[in-house]
Amino acid sequence: MPAKTDQLLLLLLIILLMLQHQSCTGSNVGKKKPGAPLKHASPGGKQGSGSPHPSPGRKKGSGSPPVPTPGYPKGYSKIFDVLSYGAKGDGVTDDTKAFQIAWQAACNVESAIVEVPAEFRFLVGPISFSGPCQPHITFQIDGTIIAPVNPRAWGPAGMLQWIQFSKLNDITIQGCGVIDGRGSVWWGYSACETSSQKGKQMPNIKPTALRFYGSIGATVTGITIQNSPQCHLKFDSCTSVKVSSVTISSPWDSPNTDGIHLQNSQDVEIQHSSMACGDDCVSIQTGCSNVRVHNINCGPGHGISIGGLGKDGTKACVSNITVYNSSIGDTLNGVRIKTWQGGLGSVKGVSFSNIQVSNVKIPIVIDQFYCDKSVCTNQSSAVAISGVTYENIRGTYAYKSVHLACSDDVPCTQVVLTEIELHPVVQNLRQPFCWKTYGEAQNPSIPPIYCLHAGQPYKNPGSIQSSLDGC
Repeated sequence: MPAKTDQLLLLLLIILLMLQHQSCTGSNVGKKKPGAPLKHASPGGKQGSGSPHPSPGRKKGSGSPPVPTPGYPKGYSKIFDVLSYGAKGDGVTDDTKAFQIAWQAACNVESAIVEVPAEFRFLVGPISFSGPCQPHITFQIDGTIIAPVNPRAWGPAGMLQWIQFSKLNDITIQGCGVIDGRGSVWWGYSACETSSQKGKQMPNIKPTALRFYGSIGATVTGITIQNSPQCHLKFDSCTSVKVSSVTISSPWDSPNTDGIHLQNSQDVEIQHSSMACGDDCVSIQTGCSNVRVHNINCGPGHGISIGGLGKDGTKACVSNITVYNSSIGDTLNGVRIKTWQGGLGSVKGVSFSNIQVSNVKIPIVIDQFYCDKSVCTNQSSAVAISGVTYENIRGTYAYKSVHLACSDDVPCTQVVLTEIELHPVVQNLRQPFCWKTYGEAQNPSIPPIYCLHAGQPYKNPGSIQSSLDGC
């Protein structure tokens, strides 16, 4: 009997979650207008008191935040609805404190669910959801979270991130809701600027919308992240990361608004997602290995990039990166590796395959002379690049099909291109370009690629191998 009771209770919890999910994917059943109490399973009353759920507008001094009620199956926690912790969800009231209190309560409960309900707009300032916490916490975002546009909310210098999850195990962000950074006030233009905002300048440091730091088993699925002041979604020093069915959106001319940014993170999978932004759709930086990116729709933006690596003489190590079964359109680049002169370390074991490009300025790029200024100093050292494969890259380009510019002193090695079919959108565009790039073009390619060097470089082979082994 206890086992059957647990199964029935588990089934009940699943049905409740399915009903809530349905409410934000088009069904009108059970929907409430903003300001009305929700009747799904939110936390309520003291344990054993049998008291009803508190209303969303609970006043200060009405007692401590509600604690979970008993009766759920073992291994499954209660739902911590932010409305039950004082959030208004009217898009005007600052709900930061309510989100923080709800998190503090959920942090102590294994498999807790923090609920951000549908059809509410929550104004939330800079906030950090930090561990250590009990594992398997889910942040269920079905409503909309909006960033403040008042400069005072960000401090005089600004902040590096808006919403941060740090030092957590098995943290999941999911739902069909929206995280809206309202970045136009940071980019230097705003079509919806109010009279109270005019003349107020935002801080110089622009925040990333959603950042994960130092976490194991981070999952993001289903949500939309839009109009971030800078990068939309960042993983720093994380392992076992999964991103799926995510939509990222900002205007093509929004500066430095990368879609997903990876740094010092391993065992990452990004799949079945759509990204339109003002910079790289996916940016893979130093310290990343075992990364798989597939079934991505990228554009507009700057394409899918590894780097820039080695800035200011730093050491960068990137390995085992696979990008496949994706489409890239109306971007500056397709699949790219970019490094600064003077850097150290290596990029090795990279595969780009089954990529469809459309009206991409340069679909295939290696650039060891990357520079974001008008002039950069020539330097001899470079991040070594070896073992890069481009296979079945097809579509149209708007300037040049292939650009492989490698270092004089640390040339690129083992670069292989096969089944390349790229057609110009207009006639008489630039021919493929290679410089100090060693490898081979297998099978006839369109356009023909004759500029690769066969074999290995005769100059500094020991230095190249040392850089590869140094990581």
